[in-house]
Amino acid sequence: MERKRGLRFYVKIYFKIIAQDIKSRMSYRADFILSTLGMIATNIAGFVAFWLMFTKFPSINGWGYYEMLFLYGFSLVAITPTQCLLDNNWQLRQNVYTGDFIKYCFRPINLFFYFESEVFDLKGLGQLFFGIGTIWYSWSKLSIPFTFFALVKLIVFLITASFIMAAMQTAAAATCFWIMNSFYILDLSLKLKDYAKYPITIYNGLFKFIFTFIFPVAFIAYYPSQVILKPDNVPLLSWLSPLIGIGLFYLSYKFWMKGASKYDGSGS
Repeated sequence: MERKRGLRFYVKIYFKIIAQDIKSRMSYRADFILSTLGMIATNIAGFVAFWLMFTKFPSINGWGYYEMLFLYGFSLVAITPTQCLLDNNWQLRQNVYTGDFIKYCFRPINLFFYFESEVFDLKGLGQLFFGIGTIWYSWSKLSIPFTFFALVKLIVFLITASFIMAAMQTAAAATCFWIMNSFYILDLSLKLKDYAKYPITIYNGLFKFIFTFIFPVAFIAYYPSQVILKPDNVPLLSWLSPLIGIGLFYLSYKFWMKGASKYDGSGS
């Protein structure tokens, strides 16, 4: 019962905090509209880039246009929770170095929850809808049977795949508790997501290893999407991807909390 009350409490608090953030953002409507249009334009540009590439090459290492498009849409949806819910990670370094992070340490609620819930990136919802539309379009073109079980698998593996990007960004952001120039690590985690929209089979053995076991971007789209794209030949790592995603996010959370627990408020 205590855990259930705790969950209700955090959900209630979360929506109150987010409501205030959205109100403050909507007071600058032009900025919100322009940033949203920019996000949509970026995704459209990515779509066009795929189309242009496949006008020259009918397939890439056995992967056709609609299969690649499915991966692209899958990756967009999978990274959206990080975009929307964990966007405040980009402010963590500044808060730590200026000493402003100390204000988060005195509330009787989970420190990670309090810090991350302060910002909700609304423009990420445009990315979500674009990704869903891309998945739906490529799914129909691939003539994959649409069943209730297939839909459940898609939702489960999308949700758990999102933990991979969240883990990478959370761990990268937390390095600021120990490293002065941690921005480059956080920026690297953002740039690595671009590799998630391509099948790992197009890389050589070294990069396959790196993108699977060092920087696991292959678990953002390639491995989890196989349960839909290749249901008759699903790799073991694809079935394990939900456990890997949840496990890595838990470790990144503990790493973040470990750094926060050592923070003394002295700033830079």
